[in-house]
Amino acid sequence: MENKYKLLAVDLDDTLLNRQLEVSPGNREALRQAGEAGVKVILATGRMYRAALPYARQLDIAGPLITYMGALVRHAGTGQTLFHRPAPLDLALEIIGRVKKYGYHINVYLDDELFVARHTPEGERYAALSGVRPKVVGDLAAFLRGRGEDPTKVLVIEQESLLDSLAEEMRPVFGHLLHITKSKPYFLEFSHPLANKGHALEAVVRGCGLEREQVIAVGDAYNDLEMIDYAGLGVAVANAREEIRARADFVTLSNEEDGVAAVIHKFILGVDGCGML
Repeated sequence: MENKYKLLAVDLDDTLLNRQLEVSPGNREALRQAGEAGVKVILATGRMYRAALPYARQLDIAGPLITYMGALVRHAGTGQTLFHRPAPLDLALEIIGRVKKYGYHINVYLDDELFVARHTPEGERYAALSGVRPKVVGDLAAFLRGRGEDPTKVLVIEQESLLDSLAEEMRPVFGHLLHITKSKPYFLEFSHPLANKGHALEAVVRGCGLEREQVIAVGDAYNDLEMIDYAGLGVAVANAREEIRARADFVTLSNEEDGVAAVIHKFILGVDGCGML
């Protein structure tokens, strides 16, 4: 019997990748088998395009990459940009101005480059995670005004309790103008109001001539919720927080236990006994 699912969208960090930021042999083999079964595999990540591309190449994924949480969708094989939804410059400047008084670390993304005001421990940890070295530009607001371009997104790094307080302050002011979410407990992101993985996945699915019922989406974080909600089968890995797991149709094994492979085995290859409800 023909498989009902035709597209598999997978988050990278804490979903497909393990603690060593690697794709395990089990996940890699399962993704290969999914492709052989006629299922299109795409990556959907909050990472920069340049930080996601090495994984796409490692997995022989040549189609569209959903990056920056859906703000930029660019073809992994050709480099063609399918669409880019940056954050409005005036709003980005307001965010930077409001955050600056707290002294929190801020990342700004422009032309698939990472810009920071100065080197900080938070920035160094982010660079190690992403594999992208930041460019130090001093005053970020002055830098953006000089460029005169809308940034792809603005990211604030700080401990979770402080970011939660910051989000409570920002949402009443910017919540109707920007998409505000956490990609990790210590990453608070501000982007275009339509820049989320759900909207991006919908666009990719339409471009492939498919329906949402034919889609599986797997993730772990708050920035995965829109695509988990959109997909015909929304899946959370076991290491996701309770509120993420509660929104999913199915909870698979953790990222350390080849949870993505378990989804492929159960719902695409028809092998029972993988994953858990």
